[in-house]
Amino acid sequence: MKNFLLLALVALFVGSVAPANGQESTDKDIVDIAVEAGTFQTLVAAVTAADLVSVLKSEGPFTVFAPTDEAFAALPEGTVADLLKPENKDQLIAVLTYHVVAGKVTAADVVKLTEATTVQGTTVDIMVMDGTVMIDKAHVVAADIMASNGVIHVIDKVLLP
Repeated sequence: MKNFLLLALVALFVGSVAPANGQESTDKDIVDIAVEAGTFQTLVAAVTAADLVSVLKSEGPFTVFAPTDEAFAALPEGTVADLLKPENKDQLIAVLTYHVVAGKVTAADVVKLTEATTVQGTTVDIMVMDGTVMIDKAHVVAADIMASNGVIHVIDKVLLP
């Protein structure tokens, strides 16, 4: 279970750095895509702090709802710094794994759901409002970034379990 949680966290990290081009990349995993994008630095720092990078190199598949740097910046001041402290690693893992669903769930699949069980163990609400998919209170701003081991959907808010 601990390895699965680590893998989920890494998936989240990678998802945040993936390019929002919607193109399938069958030869690159979530981590490779995230590293190439270089635009989700906070998520990358969190995945690194949680020691989850190697997990996301596994087969998966995973669906990652990846918050942007702006989403992390919108959290109350000090939240990210506190989560990155070694003594808060379990809490960080819980937050990151709340952004990951086991399996490959594309946008076409997501719009048919009302909820999904996260790797963290609880569910996120899914709804379509005014043509926009929402995961809990976050808007999906880019969907279906394909990797060899899953799919990434970029969101505009950090989900908190």
